[in-house]
Amino acid sequence: MRNVTSEKRPLSPHLTVYRPQNTSVLSIFHRLTGIGLVFPTLIILVWLICIPLGPSYFNLVTLFFESIIGKIFLTLSLWALIYHTLTGIRHLIWDLGIGVDIKWVDLSSWFIIIGSFGASGIIVAVGAN
Repeated sequence: MRNVTSEKRPLSPHLTVYRPQNTSVLSIFHRLTGIGLVFPTLIILVWLICIPLGPSYFNLVTLFFESIIGKIFLTLSLWALIYHTLTGIRHLIWDLGIGVDIKWVDLSSWFIIIGSFGASGIIVAVGAN
């Protein structure tokens, strides 16, 4: 006998069934920042390659870093690096079997969010002087 109501339900697991949690959102951002950190690495590699090519090439890349777009790029790259590092450290701690209960997972999630924005903000503020 055919069940008519089963055709209307989504296949499980489905994104509309589950509410996003701190750990799932932070995990997705960990992966995205890992992928995104390829671009600052390539830009820094180009900058280093420009050193032996002469001052004109080096100054061209430095000019990009000093522009408003370059400063935004560097600030976002700094935040991504700090965020990715903090989530990586948390995963290493979890691998030791420490902090895997719900209370500490939620607390460490907020520490990572606040810590990544706070640390990158302090570094940018100190570097602006």
